Amino acid sequence: MRNEVLKKPLKVRIRVWLVALLVLAIYAWSLSGIPFTGLKETAGDVTVSILQGLLHPDWSYVYIPEGEDLLRGLLDTLAISVLGTFISAILCVPFAFVAANNMNRLKIVTGLGKFFLSVVRTFPEIVMAILFIKAVGPGAYAGVLALGIHSIGMLGKLFSEVIENMDLGPTEALAACGASRLQTLWFAVIPQVLPEFFSLSLYRFEINVRSATILGIIGAGGIGTPLIFALEARSWDRVVIILLGIIVMVSLIDLISGYIRKKLV
Repeated sequence: MRNEVLKKPLKVRIRVWLVALLVLAIYAWSLSGIPFTGLKETAGDVTVSILQGLLHPDWSYVYIPEGEDLLRGLLDTLAISVLGTFISAILCVPFAFVAANNMNRLKIVTGLGKFFLSVVRTFPEIVMAILFIKAVGPGAYAGVLALGIHSIGMLGKLFSEVIENMDLGPTEALAACGASRLQTLWFAVIPQVLPEFFSLSLYRFEINVRSATILGIIGAGGIGTPLIFALEARSWDRVVIILLGIIVMVSLIDLISGYIRKKLV
């Protein structure tokens, strides 16, 4: 390997070393910005409490007939994810067609569509959730709006790429036969892109499930709300059972969604 590097032209070797030095300088600068003042005095006690919680999860919290429990929190999280994904998958379709290069003759229209999708996905879900909490109040409604609006930007971008990469043969054939633009869209474009749309929507749903568990921490509903309460109360046995529930739910959703996506594409 070293002989191959030495055989390269001098300019190439200088460029490689400059890139390596630049990467090292970036790492050094990043590490220098992270202050480390040592471990707290209570770190040992907290670690022991966490380990005890790992060994003794609060199984009674799984189901409580008269109040909030793990199953209700997971179902709320799942409902937020489903509604957020459904909203984004429907609303992003027109923006995806506007942003696709092969669907518009005017480049300025395509550029505006791409710019809009970029702006929407710039803001993280947690920032949008905070804004919606201020607008509509805390709860699952704010979480649904945050996931739905944020996912429009990402799904719209992915959908537009699917449209741009489709086979234009059927559309050209229908246009040559005198079909209208709407007929071409319905009979040539939609059948090609629909399976990919469903597959990407399922993939986005998996991401939204993970995001919904975090949004509850700031008051946007779901399992994150009891999780932050348990963390603040240092009820580690309850924290562990909530984390186990999240792991099981996310793992099952990944398996089911992955199986469905394989059948679609």
